[in-house]
Amino acid sequence: MMSVRFLLFLVLTLQSCQRQSGSNVMQSGQIRQAAEFEPTEAVWMLWSNYDHKRGYSNEKVMLDIIHALLPHARVKLVFSDDSTRNAKTVLLPADALQSGRLEILVLPYREFWARDMGPAFVICNNRLAIADFNFNDWNYGKVTDSTTILNEKLDEAIAAHMSLPVISTDMITEGGNHEVNGKGTLILTESVERLRNPEMSIGYIESEFRRVLGVSKIIWMKNGLCEDDITKSGPLTNGQGQKVYMPLTTNGHADEFVRFAGPETVLLARADTTDGDPISLENARRLEVNYRILREAADQDGQPFNIVRVPLPFHSFASMEPGDGVYDLMQDFTFSDGTIFPRGKPVSVIAAASYLNFLIANDCVLMPGYWKEGLSWKIKKRDEEARAIIQSVFPDKKIISIDVMALNLGGGGIHCITRNEPRLDPK
Repeated sequence: MMSVRFLLFLVLTLQSCQRQSGSNVMQSGQIRQAAEFEPTEAVWMLWSNYDHKRGYSNEKVMLDIIHALLPHARVKLVFSDDSTRNAKTVLLPADALQSGRLEILVLPYREFWARDMGPAFVICNNRLAIADFNFNDWNYGKVTDSTTILNEKLDEAIAAHMSLPVISTDMITEGGNHEVNGKGTLILTESVERLRNPEMSIGYIESEFRRVLGVSKIIWMKNGLCEDDITKSGPLTNGQGQKVYMPLTTNGHADEFVRFAGPETVLLARADTTDGDPISLENARRLEVNYRILREAADQDGQPFNIVRVPLPFHSFASMEPGDGVYDLMQDFTFSDGTIFPRGKPVSVIAAASYLNFLIANDCVLMPGYWKEGLSWKIKKRDEEARAIIQSVFPDKKIISIDVMALNLGGGGIHCITRNEPRLDPK
């Protein structure tokens, strides 16, 4: 049972976080969201209970990530129910469970994208709090749907488990679209925030981010990658003239194309247009618009950014058919371009692939890798090029490549299924 003194602390801390305006909060140092490259206390993950395509195991990717993380950071793994926990614990490293480096919790949820609907930690007076955003399943549901509510309430359940205060807002947004440098600058994508909150002005959205995350400077990217456009907008056309669907994508999350590697260093994706592929050409156009925005922008102190370009992977396509998780959801969509989904017949999808959907955790970076035996040497060369750039901006960190195609075929990646809990300064 919590003491009266601790309850009083929670109330006062929450009031302090909620009542102050964003600029005053940053100046007083009372609230901020830490950058991912700052020290991490633990990485949160939610166990996946399904696969997006048969033969591509989300479970395997999660286990690969957990094993890669444990030498570098603690992991807090949430299961949705006791039966799943009991069945899957045997797959986890026993030594990490015994030592406490891997902690298990059971809390209800449906989706496993921890970055988006998991705990968005902020630091308030050198204490943790959780920024609680509203959620509508990436515009694939409504805030009133029972499963959406279940997902939205997960961060509050974690806050209760950790006895943390909650700073709430009605604004709908996801963590994958929030890229912060820990000093007061937030980068996000306009196409995402406007789609989630069509009735809210840019000014109101900015005021909420200042209040809830403690940021003082907000930089708006226009659009994300076109293979990350929302699925309901209709299929893309690739270089072979084939219609390809986006697999439950977000409409342009920032963590697919723009990431902070330091307070002043920003990584921005670069599209290769040598093949003349219309998807690549459109990505290049969008990314150059965003490059100009970044080049002309400044951080919270008025300083320009060091912009480092990172190539995009070669496009990856897959066939989906009835019985595949993504297919079974897409077949019921109404597409805004008038597309009629060919129920019962296979369709092609384009993977949401990006080297920038990486995770920073203390002295390691987990990044996607796309080459494996039997694939083109060009893919291996592109992997090596991207890895060398990532290593150059994180010279003291171990770079670990993970095969994430199972996640990409559901619209996400490594960053999307993880959430950093920041380490507090010792007092």
